[in-house]
Amino acid sequence: MPIGKGARLLWAGSGWFFVGLGTLGIFLPLLPTVVFYLLAAWCFSKSHPHLADKLYAHKRYGPHLVAWRDRRAISRKGKVSAILAMSASVPFVFFTLGFPAVLIPLAVLLVLGPWIWTRAE
Repeated sequence: MPIGKGARLLWAGSGWFFVGLGTLGIFLPLLPTVVFYLLAAWCFSKSHPHLADKLYAHKRYGPHLVAWRDRRAISRKGKVSAILAMSASVPFVFFTLGFPAVLIPLAVLLVLGPWIWTRAE
């Protein structure tokens, strides 16, 4: 079913927004590059499939995107990196924002950490 022009623009704009966040994640270690590129590919698949295909064909990030799309798999290195980043955010938030703000990254770690670890590799 074709989507309207307004919806297509919204999906495309969202895709470019997530590409921008993912690209920032290359330089800022606490932003998850692949996660944002996954969101971008999903948005582009609804508006401009050729742009989603470009992301899936990317030399560095494409294999991770394809593994998630096809098998819902996360590499061991990706799992360790994600859990270490979430773990590092707990003391960072504690020392910068204190209590009760530290409960947010702690809850994210406790909920998403086991979920990430149990995904296929």
